[in-house]
Amino acid sequence: MRGGDEILRIEGLCVYFYTYAGVVRAVEDLNLTIYRGETFALVGETGCGKSVTMRAVLRLVPPPGRIVKGRIIFDGVDLLKLPEKEMRKIRGSKISMVFQDPNTALDPLYTAGYQTTETILAHRKVSKKSAWQRALELFKVVEIPEPKRRLRAYPHELSGGMKQRVVTSIALSLNPKLLIADEPTTALDVTIQAQILELLRDLQRKYGVTLVMITHNMGVVADMADRVAVMYAGSVVEVADVYELFGNPLHPYTKGLLRAIPSLTSRNERLQSIPGTVPNMIRPPPGCKFHPRCEYAMDVCKRERPRMIDMGKGHLVACHLYS
Repeated sequence: MRGGDEILRIEGLCVYFYTYAGVVRAVEDLNLTIYRGETFALVGETGCGKSVTMRAVLRLVPPPGRIVKGRIIFDGVDLLKLPEKEMRKIRGSKISMVFQDPNTALDPLYTAGYQTTETILAHRKVSKKSAWQRALELFKVVEIPEPKRRLRAYPHELSGGMKQRVVTSIALSLNPKLLIADEPTTALDVTIQAQILELLRDLQRKYGVTLVMITHNMGVVADMADRVAVMYAGSVVEVADVYELFGNPLHPYTKGLLRAIPSLTSRNERLQSIPGTVPNMIRPPPGCKFHPRCEYAMDVCKRERPRMIDMGKGHLVACHLYS
């Protein structure tokens, strides 16, 4: 929760993809602060730039993407100024990421145990026997049944939930300070989703790791997060404590997301969708990018990009309605 010191600060981050059709402005002038020990959720529609933002933190933006400008301060160090050799030491050991699809994150040609020990041996000067013992301990921590047998299993021999646990064990193998979970429950059925979320919560309590959850599922946000940042079209439009965000949403986009959540108390009430579509990020609309879909849009919204305003209690919003 907020109250500790900051572990990650992103300032003016811009990530562009240079395609034949034009320059895709995937992340535009993004600012964000994450505090040590908290569970922070980054939410928004598919394609809004959530995963690209966190890949930029690890400097793993895939080509033709490029970090154009900005600062990413982790534990007082600007990651964008580090040589690649130093950055490799930080990936995995200090910042780890659980990727969205464990099927693509795991190599089908190697056993789960080999892939876990490989990470340990790449960063720590330990014997293969010690690395294997550490992998066994991690499999027990993430509650993989019959861990000794699963160490020698190939990815195709594991269920989706087990593969997600293996990927999580790899991410935790070096005791990182910051753990990024990119849609960790997307490909899983509902009961396994609940188990993975509970596992992440337990691991965060046990190791004191700072957890960043990338998701579009507001139910997961309500259950897991301490603070939330809402992203739209490559920019953060609102940041607040999770109770404040759900109880008093300010940005029209956030209100639209919350109205789209099914209610258990109103069975006959129709779900409300946000009209329109996500803008073309090669030619985004001028001013506020949400104005073509916003029911409160004013003339100023079409001309000027709104600045982030502090509404008190750490509740930030970028909207002309409050300027």
